[in-house]
Amino acid sequence: MADSPLPGTQKHPRRFVPRFHYELLACGISGHELIGTDVARLRPQDAVVVREGEDGVRWHRCVRCDSWLPLEAPVGPAREFVPDHEEIVVPLRGRALRDKIVLRVIAIDRAFHFVLLAILAVAIFLFVAHENELRDRVFRVLADLQGAFGGPRTEQGHGVLHDIRHLFTIESGTLTKIGIVVAFYALLEGAEAVGLWYGKRWAEYLTFLATTLLLPLEVYELTDRFSVLKVLTLLINLAVVVYLLLAKRLFGLRGGGAAEEAQREADSGWAALERTAPSGSAPV
Repeated sequence: MADSPLPGTQKHPRRFVPRFHYELLACGISGHELIGTDVARLRPQDAVVVREGEDGVRWHRCVRCDSWLPLEAPVGPAREFVPDHEEIVVPLRGRALRDKIVLRVIAIDRAFHFVLLAILAVAIFLFVAHENELRDRVFRVLADLQGAFGGPRTEQGHGVLHDIRHLFTIESGTLTKIGIVVAFYALLEGAEAVGLWYGKRWAEYLTFLATTLLLPLEVYELTDRFSVLKVLTLLINLAVVVYLLLAKRLFGLRGGGAAEEAQREADSGWAALERTAPSGSAPV
């Protein structure tokens, strides 16, 4: 055994505190990223990603999560040496990978909002286009439902049926304006979803501003009528705002975009792999 421990291992402190590793999550979904699994010979400079072991076994380092995996040397190698660094695209890791995953989770949430709002906008426009024939049918159904549940067959009352009845008494011009607003907000949520999915800086600012402007309305609705769903929605949006403001360094906070880019470069690429490579060699 060499002087150093098995590559990729480290001694935990006495009080072990678990950490969430985004790299392990990504590798668990898409598999490890190994280099040099098909080469005939290894060179000293290849020790950053692959090392010779014993009995023909090689230890390959996942260039995303830093796990070291033992594999047999290839029987029919496809190439002589590990490709040069310029020929290899190193996957995201560190804060860059964390940001990609978190932003895509937010993008999925925004895409869900887009679908719901788009359906609502279409429903409003369809109702406006067929207002007369739909209004009479809806009122008859509501009256039958109210009578079936023992309520008076009048337009007075409260509850869900009363709210639906009130909705269908809104003038078509007002409904059209509401539909336009809902459609605009749906497009806004869709733009956020697409931009965040691809990690665009403008989408981070757009999401921050749109979410922040809606927070006072969400707080007002919560004070008007309390519900667990409203509380959960408010907490999620607050978390999104804080994350974008602090972690993504918007508006120049904590050094701004330049500091974020410097941190991404420090966490990713060959420089980060070489800096974090364990010393020594694999077991022989």
